[in-house]
Amino acid sequence: MSWSEGGTGQDALPYPYYIDIVTKRYFDGVDNKQMEKVLDCFTEDAILTEQTSNTVHNGIGAIRAMFEKLFADFSDIWHGNFVHTADPQSNTVCSQFTVLITPQGGDELRYENCNRFYLKGDKFHRVYVYMSGDNLLKEGDA
Repeated sequence: MSWSEGGTGQDALPYPYYIDIVTKRYFDGVDNKQMEKVLDCFTEDAILTEQTSNTVHNGIGAIRAMFEKLFADFSDIWHGNFVHTADPQSNTVCSQFTVLITPQGGDELRYENCNRFYLKGDKFHRVYVYMSGDNLLKEGDA
């Protein structure tokens, strides 16, 4: 059976796993600029799409380049005030949250975002990011 977003045949993980991978692994890694911790959450052929501007990062190399740019462009990053809805049967989790992010030499920005994570096995395979402001997930030099 081939994989599809939220499709049948997914292996359900325990509900707490979805919250853990999103908050304690992925966003904690982003907030602390721990590249390997962040990338360990993705499959090699994952696709991350910033949906608001339709910016697509195809594959782990492009996702790494995007995070390298994000980490260089912003001095401080914080994600919190999470509200999660996980569906183990479709191996998905949706997270709403606040982002406080400070551009190098600039003033703090506040975003209210939502991400939809589709897992393949125990890693993110497709991620859709909906931002309340300008796209901060620009393409990096892959």
